[in-house]
Amino acid sequence: MSENNSSLNADQLRQHVRESYAEVAEASNAGDCCGEVASCCGVSDDTAINTLISTRLGYSEDDLANVPAGADMGLGCGNPRAIASLKAGETVIDLGSGGGFDAFLAAREVGEGGHVIGIDMTPAMISKARKNAEKGAFSQVEFRLGEIEHLPVADNTADIIISNCVINLSPFKDQVFADAFRALKPGGRLAVSDVVATAVMPDEMKNDPMLHAGCMAGASLIDDLEVMMQAAGFEQISIVPKDASRDFIRDWAPGSGVEAYVVSAYIEAVKPGACCADSACC
Repeated sequence: MSENNSSLNADQLRQHVRESYAEVAEASNAGDCCGEVASCCGVSDDTAINTLISTRLGYSEDDLANVPAGADMGLGCGNPRAIASLKAGETVIDLGSGGGFDAFLAAREVGEGGHVIGIDMTPAMISKARKNAEKGAFSQVEFRLGEIEHLPVADNTADIIISNCVINLSPFKDQVFADAFRALKPGGRLAVSDVVATAVMPDEMKNDPMLHAGCMAGASLIDDLEVMMQAAGFEQISIVPKDASRDFIRDWAPGSGVEAYVVSAYIEAVKPGACCADSACC
């Protein structure tokens, strides 16, 4: 079920998103607002503002205090670590890692014996994240330039894949899930916070590049996401919408009414273990 939710073609969509998030990285470096990416306009040089935004998304003040300054850019729609159940020594892939915020928090949980790979398609974000890793001395974290539809990792690499409000940006979500499945070890887990559609969005919203880059117009219906994930091979699929998220989504695009069509959700799934096809051992 390949999809493209905009009148722009896939290449144009990808380039628009890449340019928009390059502006986010540059604006964050300068302590300014973030151009047209509505959901990140809380990026500020005021620590109190950044703290308010991130705690609203489910992060603690302890989380914010334990990452390098500038890693938290206010770009998420939830906290994927709340459902990830990370363990010491695990390998984690973070899809759309941005400035490295979730990757660094994951690194604290997997410890020195673990490994975290952040992947982002925006060179400015990769540069920012690598500098943040150096500042924070996160030796077990690395950042790779790449697209989430074609992950720059080997098969069966990760114990868990996390992502925060990024998969909705892809015009080919079926390929995102297929490649995530490939990159996970047998028995590996998917733990994602993302924006999903609860009703069919009007064409004028679907075709609005600003709403797309702002993580709203590209959202897929929950039933469609389940079909894509099943086709990729995932089992134990769970998609839990958070109706309270409409309050902060309303702030992303004031007056647009988009909050009537989309919400943040926690998305979980498991790649079956190698023995599960003919045995109950898993």
